[in-house]
Amino acid sequence: MKVRFLVCSLFLISFLGLKAQENFNAAVNFKTEPTEKINFSETNIAVFYQKKLGAKSKIANTLEYSNLKVNYEFNAYNMYADEDKFNQVQNKFEYSSEITEKTKWQLSIIPTANFQSKLDFSDVTLLGSLEISQQLSSKLNIIIGAGRTSIFGAPKFTPIVVFDYKMNDKTNFKIGFPDSRISYSNNDRNKFSLTNSFNGSFYHLDKKNTDSNAEKAVLSQMTSALEYERNVGSNWFLNFKAGYDFDKKYNLIDSSNHKIYDYNSGNGYVLGIGIKYKQ
Repeated sequence: MKVRFLVCSLFLISFLGLKAQENFNAAVNFKTEPTEKINFSETNIAVFYQKKLGAKSKIANTLEYSNLKVNYEFNAYNMYADEDKFNQVQNKFEYSSEITEKTKWQLSIIPTANFQSKLDFSDVTLLGSLEISQQLSSKLNIIIGAGRTSIFGAPKFTPIVVFDYKMNDKTNFKIGFPDSRISYSNNDRNKFSLTNSFNGSFYHLDKKNTDSNAEKAVLSQMTSALEYERNVGSNWFLNFKAGYDFDKKYNLIDSSNHKIYDYNSGNGYVLGIGIKYKQ
């Protein structure tokens, strides 16, 4: 109990320190990803704060909890039958500032705890990124950087490259790696987006399997989706997502990130729905 309390406190330090913020968001999202052999369903809850520090700097903080359920109904994996529920608690702290009028930088620090049911210090991993944004014209920005991310499952250092082009007040293009998004708003209440992202997650297993020596379950995929957000009230928004996962992988790995077992889950479609409060 003491260990769990201390680990949770680590994630709440910056969250509790942000009071009377300029912006506040809270969101709940549900997502299902059925494949030929396995069904994945995820519930996500997130709280976001943002505050300006003078004219050139700002800080932001996102506290997030996700619960992933795995249904092996279509392919019985008796050897790993206990690996059907995974949890993630993550806190993302961001600091951004202007270097010059056209150049900005942003630092992200992301402690994350990924576990099955027993939370311990060994489940905590530090992720993060550093990005530089350069304004090339009134409509075009380029963003480059690098980060330690889980987009390929296990934590790895990956590059970040984005071309951000604002065609007009209604249309915006963000093309790059690991995320791309084309957005269009026909009015203040509707927003349509076509997205493509490399994304993944990993979870520390409660105990090693004595036969396989597996320590983590890792998932990764490339997701292409159509998203729609609707303002249904002064501060309330509904969002819907429909897409497809390509190159989906679900593996067990050991302490050296060597693959121990491949579930061969196959690809599948993605359906999501969520509600968000913005202030």
